Amino acid sequence: MELGLVGLGKMGGNMRERIRRAGHTVIGYDRNPDVADVNSLQGLVDKLKGPRVVWVMVPAGAATQSTIDELAELLSPGDIVVDGGNSRWTDDEKHAEELKAKGIGFVDCGVSGGVWGLENGYALMYGGDKDDVAKVQPIFDALKPEGEFGSVHAGKVGAGHFAKMVHNGIEYAMMQAFAEGWELLEKVDSVTDVREIFRSWQEGTVIRSWLLDLAVNALDDDEHLEKLRGYAADSGEGRWTVEAAIDNAVPLPAITASLFARFASRQDDSPQMKMIAALRNQFGGHAVENKK
Repeated sequence: MELGLVGLGKMGGNMRERIRRAGHTVIGYDRNPDVADVNSLQGLVDKLKGPRVVWVMVPAGAATQSTIDELAELLSPGDIVVDGGNSRWTDDEKHAEELKAKGIGFVDCGVSGGVWGLENGYALMYGGDKDDVAKVQPIFDALKPEGEFGSVHAGKVGAGHFAKMVHNGIEYAMMQAFAEGWELLEKVDSVTDVREIFRSWQEGTVIRSWLLDLAVNALDDDEHLEKLRGYAADSGEGRWTVEAAIDNAVPLPAITASLFARFASRQDDSPQMKMIAALRNQFGGHAVENKK
């Protein structure tokens, strides 16, 4: 099938390539002309045959809103917009209503996979009307990992991004646990090889995981993480997860504590946050701050 893809950054560019490898046609637009297939959203829409599917992969908030506003004026009834960025689920409900008034469908999709998604596939969580989802299904199938699992129709509009938000909240807590354990091991005089302890956990333990593998990768690159500053940003989903927990009276002590730990990292050069920063760089290509 044909797909219009808006946003060809670290995620979007690799997604375009993976979809093309599956035999689909992708017309990509990006403000960077060096990576774009067309020079405007109008040009993208003009190149697609109806009914069109346009996937938006730009930063959450104002950038997504302005892109969807422009597409609402360019697309036709029966077309579909997919928001695959990290939008807040409440924004999805708003976008769906705005597009529905013009006869345009809307699907929200949480995407996980980072810089590894091109080869490994992307975990997908999508929300929306089942008929709208069905029109996008070939693209979901192209992006997901091989095998039975890796994608889910999570529910109504907003459910995909809500599921991805909770996923990221869990990710915060898991990374924090690895970071705290790493700092404690580094602190004790009797422990002489923390990196190899982490490596030994990769087989036969209940905490073996991809995150643990990435921690070992980071320690192989910089055994004591001495090159990194102990600072880790938060992308928004962690805050939204805690806010949703408050709204629904659901206790999330581990996730909340992991979010607050990132705030603490901005006050001092936190050893734990060196590991958090290293893990974020390993799985998502997120920027790190090196020591000066």
